[in-house]
Amino acid sequence: MAPNPKPLLLITSLLLLPLLSLSSSRTLPHPKSSTTTTTTTLSITQILQNTQTPLSSSSHQSNPPTPKPPSSPFSLPLHSRSSLPNNPHHIPSSSYRSLTLSRLLRDSLRVSSLLSCLSLAHNTSSPIVSGTSQGSGEYFTRLSFGRPPKPLSLVLDTGSDLTWLQCRPCLDCYQQSDPIFDPSSSSSYSPLPCSSPLCRSLDVSACARNRSCLYQVSYGDGSFTVGDFASESVAFGDGNDQRIALGCGHDNEGLFVGAAGLLGLGAGALSFPSQIKVSTFSYCLVDRDSVDSSTLDFGSAAASDAAAVTAPLLRNRKMETFYYVGMTGMSVGGEVLSIPASAFEMDEAGEGGVIVDSGTAVTRLPVEAYGSLREAFKKGTGGLPAAEGVALFDTCYDLSGRESVEVPTVAFHFAGGKSLALAAKNYLIPVDSEGTFCFAFAPTGTTGRLSIIGNLQQQGTRVAFDVANSVVSFTPNKC
Repeated sequence: MAPNPKPLLLITSLLLLPLLSLSSSRTLPHPKSSTTTTTTTLSITQILQNTQTPLSSSSHQSNPPTPKPPSSPFSLPLHSRSSLPNNPHHIPSSSYRSLTLSRLLRDSLRVSSLLSCLSLAHNTSSPIVSGTSQGSGEYFTRLSFGRPPKPLSLVLDTGSDLTWLQCRPCLDCYQQSDPIFDPSSSSSYSPLPCSSPLCRSLDVSACARNRSCLYQVSYGDGSFTVGDFASESVAFGDGNDQRIALGCGHDNEGLFVGAAGLLGLGAGALSFPSQIKVSTFSYCLVDRDSVDSSTLDFGSAAASDAAAVTAPLLRNRKMETFYYVGMTGMSVGGEVLSIPASAFEMDEAGEGGVIVDSGTAVTRLPVEAYGSLREAFKKGTGGLPAAEGVALFDTCYDLSGRESVEVPTVAFHFAGGKSLALAAKNYLIPVDSEGTFCFAFAPTGTTGRLSIIGNLQQQGTRVAFDVANSVVSFTPNKC
């Protein structure tokens, strides 16, 4: 086995060898965005009904709609984990608190994975390009691979570049909703040689005895996927398809249960958007307790909606995968928090900054910034009865018996003067079916400077990434 000379991640030989044989505040200035409201309404009754109604997969599409070829804009279906058929992680509505704890555990592992990846990048002389962050697995899309095309459900992840599938034969495969992909039944499957530039671009690779490329992705929580790095066709309908490089994993462990693999939507050269040569894509995440669907759109024009909130899209030379956004502050109830703008800035070493991430659920902030946000929100909700904290949530309320409540509006403020005001349901969420709601923000860690805008805060908003023009836009109510 001849390891690739690029030593950016530790190659675990025990994994590769089997494959060789197989706050104070100030007045908020009027932003350039649409809203300056100081409070917003949380509809408690409606939200609790979603926690008490058993989730079904009746609206799940067993076959993806036919997208247009990549020469023009095209869309893929986008679903929450709840709508997966035969969902192995389905939990009855009577155990909504257990479901919440499971989600928060996955989310904590996700953030640990991101921080581990960034720490590694800061301690190496070259940028990490493939992205090795594990998604919390709340959102899936459907895409068809191979000839004949096989539709598969993949985790959506803007924090990873490499797209991979579970493949037969399995040394160790977790349970998934779709039949496991069998490369021997696809006429378009072709292993990539070790000499391939694509193989050399992997963070961790090795050569099999037949000189074909092996890949390994290890995640911060000990999860991993190992297998063959290959070229395979992606079906876009009407006889159109395109080849991409992907991982065909024969040894896979972790929190991916239910998914057939992962669709890498990061900003690096190996990501799905980069390989199909589109510089813009967008998604709108539905409520994760809903079986409703939305779309993942590729190649569409940058948002021109008057309601769109735009912000600069930044690049980190040490971590090409992540989408960093220029954020300057936050406000609660129309009052800008006294958090220095430097708390959200990325320094010259590539540390700190704010990323927009589809795979993290709960928005994370540096400790001091989170403290200012929490205290301002608690001050604005002083009339609501407090409840005990739940897992990583330390600010919770007993809202049982109420139909609705007014709470202070929370907003992100971006470079360029625009701000995005969140709906109450994006930051005050149920943790059980009895009326306990928690403030859905958390500190990154005791020393972490990174901020992450998570998918809870993105729900119901179309998030568009325009890499060519270095812009990210947020358009509320555009699912």
